[in-house]
Amino acid sequence: MKIVVISAAPFIEKEGCYQAYSPYVKELAIWEKHSGEMAFFCPIWESDNGLLIAPIPFRVSKLFLAKEFNIKTFANFIKAIQYSFSNFYQLFKAMAWAEHIHLRCPGNIGLMGCIVQIFFPGKPKTAKYAGNWDPNSKQPWSYKLQQWILSNTFLTKNMQVLVYGEWEGSSPNIKPFFTATYTEADKIPVQPRSLDDKISIVYVGTLTSGKRPLYAIKLVEELLKSHPNIEFSMYGNGNQKEELQQYIHDHQLEKAVFLKGNFPQDAMKKIYQEAHFLLLPSESEGWPKVVAEAMFWGCLPIATKVSCVPNMLDYGKRGVLLSMQFEEDVTSVSSLIQNPSAYIDKVQQSIVWSRKYTLDLFENEIKTLLQS
Repeated sequence: MKIVVISAAPFIEKEGCYQAYSPYVKELAIWEKHSGEMAFFCPIWESDNGLLIAPIPFRVSKLFLAKEFNIKTFANFIKAIQYSFSNFYQLFKAMAWAEHIHLRCPGNIGLMGCIVQIFFPGKPKTAKYAGNWDPNSKQPWSYKLQQWILSNTFLTKNMQVLVYGEWEGSSPNIKPFFTATYTEADKIPVQPRSLDDKISIVYVGTLTSGKRPLYAIKLVEELLKSHPNIEFSMYGNGNQKEELQQYIHDHQLEKAVFLKGNFPQDAMKKIYQEAHFLLLPSESEGWPKVVAEAMFWGCLPIATKVSCVPNMLDYGKRGVLLSMQFEEDVTSVSSLIQNPSAYIDKVQQSIVWSRKYTLDLFENEIKTLLQS
């Protein structure tokens, strides 16, 4: 079977081979394992721009170049029109070549893919919608348009759309799905940590406004007043790093709050195994992989009520749901720290739930999708 992947995720030519974002490569290897040939329609970058990348461990049959663009200036708008014609032409070529079309949405390239796939109603297709599928959430109009096209079974035929969470009123082609990091073999025993000594809270994600890292620091700053044994470590980089460093300095938080930068996945596993809480006050998510990863190792998530996160946390039974009302959130976390038995119960429930979603199950689901 010849599969073409339509994605905004870039390839980077490095050390004589194509490389891409490491978790993406891990997932692609599973898709490729159950196909004959795999081609891509995607951008190519000259450098990794700070991404954690890994070599693509299989042969890429064809590569159809996607030209990236934005429309922030009039000159870029003109360029975007030119690039759009090129992209649509390449998309038609890519889909004509393929026996199975796989879209990665949302985004500009995902939107173009949604439009072009309409002209290939007879070909089997899958779409992975990696963003927030919640129909009531506030999202860019282009994301809403992609959701509408994908849900419209008159325009979109022969496609299974993989979304995070279960949403009432979804069309028949919408399939609740998940993502995974660990295998069945990773299920070594893990125990909840004691709250008596140092309490380790971690943040894992980009240091950008959408992830709201400053809110996380301010929350910890307030918690430190009643729980001075808290240590907060932030893993990731981004354009807010200097602002966060300045805030930490100005508020004398250097002994409790640490910006650690990016760490590889194997190192993060050990960090999750030792931490008590994951703090993630994101503005938007799809299926936040870091939440599932933390739960797998008994690190209890404190996260916002976005996308499928309430379902992942069973509406508070497997973690703490942030209201983004500061005093209320401080009280919720502080109360749990003061109640070790409730903490242990939530951790145990989170471990059981997250360990259902392994790479082994993920691979079986992909295999089923490609055979159906």
